[in-house]
Amino acid sequence: MITEAELDLLEAFLLSDQVSETALDLIGAHGLLCALNIAPTSTPKAEWMSLIFDGEPNWENAEQKAQIENLLTKLDSTVSNDLSADQEVPLPFELTLEVEDEDDTAEVTLWSEAFMEGVFLNEADWFERDEETVAGLLLPIMVASELFDDPEIQDIRKDRALCEEMCDQIPEVLIDLYLLYHAPEK
Repeated sequence: MITEAELDLLEAFLLSDQVSETALDLIGAHGLLCALNIAPTSTPKAEWMSLIFDGEPNWENAEQKAQIENLLTKLDSTVSNDLSADQEVPLPFELTLEVEDEDDTAEVTLWSEAFMEGVFLNEADWFERDEETVAGLLLPIMVASELFDDPEIQDIRKDRALCEEMCDQIPEVLIDLYLLYHAPEK
């Protein structure tokens, strides 16, 4: 289980000049790892690390590289353990689209964008089993992500109360998606 102190260390690194400006921050890394742990197919560790860093960081030394990669592996394991125990994954942000400054992006939006990036990696696999059910379960994350121009999603985005209600559903959606792909067949 990753600790708060370890999360702080990982967040500081992901926000540092040692990684690409387009690297994911801690919230984005968490969203991506949630999607990859839920996905019906696995993604190699080297691939998801590269996605988080958006390339190779400018490591100070081998020890720093080992430490940061270990922290990401711990975060991945923590998410995996929560999902496999059928319990809500603690999210590193508030489930709201409200922002203090209108130029800011809501943290739930950043997380949802990274989650959807994880879905897009193997999109066909996600929708192969039951496209309608998966699309319905993903809808709150799709709405929060602001990545979709679909008129139906745009209509939902206009209803602030509905959007907030959908954001509140995300922890349950994660469990439902995980069970869809990983629960034993009856």
